[in-house]
Amino acid sequence: MAKTKKDAVLELVQKKGVVRPKDLVKRGIAKVYLYRLCKEGKLESKEKGLYTLPHVDFGKNQSLVEVCSKVEKGVICLISALSFHEITTQTSPEIWIAIGNKDHTPQLKNIRLRIVRFSGEALNFGIEIHAIKGAPIRVYSIAKTVADCFKYRNKVGIDVAIEALREAWQQKKCTMDELWKYAKICRVSRVMKPYMEMLE
Repeated sequence: MAKTKKDAVLELVQKKGVVRPKDLVKRGIAKVYLYRLCKEGKLESKEKGLYTLPHVDFGKNQSLVEVCSKVEKGVICLISALSFHEITTQTSPEIWIAIGNKDHTPQLKNIRLRIVRFSGEALNFGIEIHAIKGAPIRVYSIAKTVADCFKYRNKVGIDVAIEALREAWQQKKCTMDELWKYAKICRVSRVMKPYMEMLE
């Protein structure tokens, strides 16, 4: 039996976890199929413009999945990245996300964002892609996030940065070489040095 447009849409959602209307347009499929599949109960809409299979539960990462699906160039950073990597006791009602200096400021209807503008290597280096039930999350690596916390210590607090460094090291989630690499990229080597020396 020939594959229908609806079948193609469902396959795409299964593969990506979350799709937007423009994901269909890129493949020459009219976005009306999303609405039809929602009416049939085969898809459901989360944040406006995001579609998933019914009853898919992304768990504690639900908001991160939605943010990364809507903010294409954004990268989960600072407090939200620490939480994702489980190296902090801090919580935040906002999702912290890094974008470029000239990028449009995103706004989501149901999720509060804390926008931090990065540039150059600090924006583009240390990005990891983690798949949550097929949906990609862009988040900075642990070592990069620790360095970011020292760089933005006036935003997150020096105590948060120190805790992140200590937890990352004690849990063996990064190496000293990785920490030094990103300390240099983020230009916080001198700030981090005394705290890193205490770990060795």
